[in-house]
Amino acid sequence: MPMKYDVLGRTGLRISELALGAGTFGVDDWGASTEVAAQLLDTYAQAGGNFLDTGNVYGGGRSEECLGTVLAGGRRDQFVLATKYNAMTRPGDVNSAGNHRKNLVASLEASLRRLRTDRIDLLWLHARDALTPVEEVMRALDDQIRAGKVLYVGASNWPAWEVSRANMLAELRGWSAFAGLQARYNLLDRTPERDLLPMAATCDVTVFAWGALAEGRLTGKYLRGERGRLSVENWAGDSDDDTALVREVVRIADEGGWTPAQVALAWLRTRPHPVLPILGATRPEQLHDTLASLDVTLDRAHLTRLDDLSAPTLGFPRDLMRHPKYTRGAYGDRWQDIERRRPPARTVTDVL
Repeated sequence: MPMKYDVLGRTGLRISELALGAGTFGVDDWGASTEVAAQLLDTYAQAGGNFLDTGNVYGGGRSEECLGTVLAGGRRDQFVLATKYNAMTRPGDVNSAGNHRKNLVASLEASLRRLRTDRIDLLWLHARDALTPVEEVMRALDDQIRAGKVLYVGASNWPAWEVSRANMLAELRGWSAFAGLQARYNLLDRTPERDLLPMAATCDVTVFAWGALAEGRLTGKYLRGERGRLSVENWAGDSDDDTALVREVVRIADEGGWTPAQVALAWLRTRPHPVLPILGATRPEQLHDTLASLDVTLDRAHLTRLDDLSAPTLGFPRDLMRHPKYTRGAYGDRWQDIERRRPPARTVTDVL
């Protein structure tokens, strides 16, 4: 199946439905060498992918350096290039971490040098720094957009209420708002459904899922006793429920003639609000496998089995709001006949 494309948030930027994470690039001990990274980039581009995701602290900056090398020679403009800032880059320097303007400017300039480019297409705040007022964060980001060094901005690992507040401030003050959201989301961790995903759908923010395969758990390799970045003993967090879910993913994969990783990624792509998985790989065959998830279509029975085993506890007030007593009280006796009218959401479309 050909790669499809979505529109990033409330922008006109086209992004592929599968993103390539470059966190493994240039990390010699466990990641991908420059030569392998170039192969991964070629494989991804041939499949129609156009979104590359890295961060200024991945491999101590080596990921950005490696990505800058493999994009040299005129390939830079073929991709939407995203990187991150926030984490400490100079041990002992308290201002080399955080969301504040000083760290933003220093981190951004360093990323531009390592990536060999004059702009970042999408700059992520890697995590929320509660010390920096959100007003300073959004104004400082908007300044970089007005300077032409950043085109769009996104929030990674932020609470839903603060992303919503930040975007409302940006709208009221004429600043650029967050167009994307990164969250850890997979079959073994569906907690973003409590508030992050509803917020993103309401605010028209595109969701990218990191940890889409749960650190390799959802590939089924730890069930087989294979080695990975996690020890076999704690591969599923010592949870019987997690183990049962992974076994079900493996069974569905066997039934369909797929791999467990393909099933896990195909499930992510069925979410009501589009979710774009970020693929990580250290070898070309891994990327070939995950890209093939585009050819996997899970039927209703498969989805029901996976949804039932992985269903999260939404907690208060979501559980209350779904209770029949609440819905009847809020909407009347014919609450089931009421259909909320809202504009159709923008969906993944074929490339023009």
